[in-house]
Amino acid sequence: MKVLVTGAAGFIGSNVSQYLLSRGDEVVGLDNINDYYDVRLKEARLERLQKNERFSFVKMDVADKDGMAELFKKEGFDNVIHLAAQAGVRYSLENPHVYMESNIIGTLNILEGCRHNNVNHLVYASSSSVYGANTLQPFSEHHNVDHPVSLYAASKKSNELMAHSYSHLYGMKTTGLRFFTVYGPWGRPDMALFLFTKGIIEGTPIDIFNNGDMIRDFTYVDDIVEGVVRSMDNPPGANPEWSGDKPDPATSYCNYRVFNIGNNNPVKLMDFVEAIEEAVGKKAIKNLMPMQAGDVPSTCADVSELESVTGFRPNTSVKEGIARFVSWYREFYQV
Repeated sequence: MKVLVTGAAGFIGSNVSQYLLSRGDEVVGLDNINDYYDVRLKEARLERLQKNERFSFVKMDVADKDGMAELFKKEGFDNVIHLAAQAGVRYSLENPHVYMESNIIGTLNILEGCRHNNVNHLVYASSSSVYGANTLQPFSEHHNVDHPVSLYAASKKSNELMAHSYSHLYGMKTTGLRFFTVYGPWGRPDMALFLFTKGIIEGTPIDIFNNGDMIRDFTYVDDIVEGVVRSMDNPPGANPEWSGDKPDPATSYCNYRVFNIGNNNPVKLMDFVEAIEEAVGKKAIKNLMPMQAGDVPSTCADVSELESVTGFRPNTSVKEGIARFVSWYREFYQV
């Protein structure tokens, strides 16, 4: 099939594209290659993909209304995997406007492209951040998520609402995927694993927020990719048991649903650091910091819905995933 992958030069997007190409799909990758982090890393990810003749790349911003409309019309995609977004909880405190442009306007252009060009299934990235002030764990798609604690989270919740309206109005099949702290080779330089590994190798202090009293459901990138592709291959239908008297946030009377994709095995941040120290072979210099605005102390995913529908459950251990990342990091940066 022919699949549009937005954010194809990104961490998850490049890995999803690689997976689709390996199984024989045709992939059109789209990215604006912005400088939110090191452009050289994005270009290196793209270089891997461009070795495959079934991959073509379009440099464009999803917020470009006319450009996106023309691309959809020209290419005739079977499915769309929309991963392009302005990422990062903390950056949304510094530069809120870019989140509206990329995450809201960009997603609207994707929805419109799918609507007008008979795309079979739209799969889009949401985030575990939507759970916000929720404290009941593990987080379930059936829980209410109306209390975001960052603008980034609010933008991702907005994407889910927008998708539902298009599923309702136009019968579109949409699946939102709430990713839980993704890590692994080719990862983002602004993420904890990258920053910690770099700091430990270089012997510089690493910032550990909330004095290390944090728990995260770290999810290895290969597990995320498997969940994304399996979700795409299993488009949603209407839930015949859905009731407006007791509305289920996870499903609908129309072709809409959301899934968690997490490891369902949360890890203490200090244990995460210890695993990096073990993989690097060196102790960290820890700089204990207070909790950052917009952050949450703990995340844990209920992945029973994902497993029920797709037959897949993430299972890569943090120790194994970190070892693979550190090996990649040393090779890529030659350290």
